[in-house]
Amino acid sequence: MEVRKVQMTGGSSYVITLPKEWIKSNNIIKNDSLGLIGKPDGSLLITTNIMEKKIQRVKEFFVNERISETFLLRQLIGAYIAGYTSIKLRAEHRMPLKVRSGVRTFTQVTIGQEVVEESDKTIVIKDLLKPAEMPFNSTIKRMHLIVKSMHEDAVKALETGNKKIVEEVLLRDNDVDRLHWLVARQYNIILRNIDLTEKIDMTLSLATTYFLISRIIERMGDHVVRIAKNVQNLIDDELSKKTKEKIQRASDIALDIFNKSIGSFFRKDVVFSNKNIDSVQNLEILCEEINSYATKQNGSVALAIGYITESIRRIGEYAEDLSETAINYLVSEEN
Repeated sequence: MEVRKVQMTGGSSYVITLPKEWIKSNNIIKNDSLGLIGKPDGSLLITTNIMEKKIQRVKEFFVNERISETFLLRQLIGAYIAGYTSIKLRAEHRMPLKVRSGVRTFTQVTIGQEVVEESDKTIVIKDLLKPAEMPFNSTIKRMHLIVKSMHEDAVKALETGNKKIVEEVLLRDNDVDRLHWLVARQYNIILRNIDLTEKIDMTLSLATTYFLISRIIERMGDHVVRIAKNVQNLIDDELSKKTKEKIQRASDIALDIFNKSIGSFFRKDVVFSNKNIDSVQNLEILCEEINSYATKQNGSVALAIGYITESIRRIGEYAEDLSETAINYLVSEEN
């Protein structure tokens, strides 16, 4: 860090000199204008970008027949999350059909990505979504509602024996993934363009918290999928009413902790977040009771019940993590 003294000129104006190296590296000359942005933490951002032009970042991939569609999709999602505004794919000869198929899948599983140019040898994908159009809080609330409904339906299928409900739960997990990738993408864009926080009324600390919450909810969704798959294995088996009731009770407790953790975060209620954490102990006790019963069943049934109970417990523990994340953020923001 360079330390420079504030000076006074003309009896009323305060001035400070700028580092010569920074001036040269940004090609600044006499009479050029610079932008000054005051930050909530008291710092001052000096920028040459006074026209507020969108920063263009391009990622280019060279593809051929040997690339697998799965590997290509992973690279495209990686570039999307990294915050690239444009992705170009080039082939030495004709673009392989599996690459076009992979691109089509990519635009379907991500938000705001569209193919804008296409030829025999090139494909250009651009981001058409502005960060302000999908605010973090709306995305998190939507993720919460999707995972909540998935969890409710997965456990409901155990009671009703409806396999179609299970299939719908598995499909909705894709929506959770899409939203989590969007949050991760926007977070990375903010890290590279910190003055964007002013435009979307967001601090870096809050953006980081939203990203952490999004990641936790996405993992909860993975456990709901695990519950659904094992419920699918149990539908044709006769479980006792008592077992189903205990699983339902454990599910209700886990969801209650989840709902309260999200609610206390948006209400900025540190005390309630703390009380919510204590509820996890009751869930763990009930899950142990269910596991004790499961050990008395035959192998496949015991295994499925064990996986369901473990995932319900993990969802409760992830909800606990949400409350701890809320406390950490809210305490840091207290004046």
